Amino acid sequence: MSVDLSLLPDGGMGWLDASGQYADIVLSTRIRLARNVDGYAFTANARDGERLRVLSQVREAVGAVPALNESVMYRLDELPPASRALLHERHLVSKELAGLDAQHPVRTGAAVFLADGLGVMVNEEDHLRLQALRSGFALQDAFAAIDKLDRDLGSRLPYSFHNEFGFLTACPTNVGTGMRGSVLIHLPGLVLTKEIGKVLASLQQMGLTYRGLYGEGSEVVGNFFQISNQTTLGRSEEELLDQLLRVVGHVVEREAEARRVLLRDAGYIIEDKLWRAYGTLRYARSLTFDEAMNYLSGVRLAVGLKLISSLSVYTLNKLLIFSQAAHLAFAEGRALTESETNLARARYVRKALEEEAGSVG
Repeated sequence: MSVDLSLLPDGGMGWLDASGQYADIVLSTRIRLARNVDGYAFTANARDGERLRVLSQVREAVGAVPALNESVMYRLDELPPASRALLHERHLVSKELAGLDAQHPVRTGAAVFLADGLGVMVNEEDHLRLQALRSGFALQDAFAAIDKLDRDLGSRLPYSFHNEFGFLTACPTNVGTGMRGSVLIHLPGLVLTKEIGKVLASLQQMGLTYRGLYGEGSEVVGNFFQISNQTTLGRSEEELLDQLLRVVGHVVEREAEARRVLLRDAGYIIEDKLWRAYGTLRYARSLTFDEAMNYLSGVRLAVGLKLISSLSVYTLNKLLIFSQAAHLAFAEGRALTESETNLARARYVRKALEEEAGSVG
């Protein structure tokens, strides 16, 4: 059984529409809450029957929550690997829930409920991971949506909660609020001006962390960083949000300043570098994933600097997702070898740029 993405509003990709604040620098904002159902062992230690009972209980609760009335449920433990990878590439499920690591196969009872901009993962590291995903820099909007969902679900499910420690979670760093706020941000200016090391070091001093495009365990490619809070114990949701708002706002300002410096001090060198990236994407016949991400980063910077005006940020956002392996295989309708994937990626990128840009320069 393959996954039917047409059941989702926008195929679950509304967060790519480049509508939020600072959308050319900040791709998306996500707030995730870790919760567990009282009376069951944490997911990793639970037996198959327990996980299935958790899923059954959650399914019943979801049916009574207004925000999830139109939600679609996918049982990941019943989907083939290609379909699970597709949901992961769209940032709709975590790598762990999708069971994409050979050493961590998909668990019995692994499922996700998806509504417009909202998701509930079941039987991930914790019984529940509630997620709100928004375009651009939209921490408060994402938090308002997830807070309401959490209250509605929590009134129907007995959460594991300790009066002193807060919400109890499988990983100690999530105990407390169980909240992880993260912002996916594009920082080529800071990388090119060699300021990025200082910025990342100061994040860590403030208790924040950074990762790659797909969070924990993923490499930083294409100058895309995920900035998030590291711990939740002893801090309220409002404090964590306020810190992220201030720090990410400052990082956005630093990136904008770095871009101004590049144009002022190395204008023609930067212009040449970015147009070469665009030319490669327009005409390359084979592209690895890393090459595509790095060239797309250059073109995205060119659009942000107004060097290229005929491309939308929305198109560039879509290219980030649709040029990945599972999406290319889905479009071709079959499994692809690595070299076939690289050919298909180049073909897809060429066509997308040609359709939107026509002739530029």
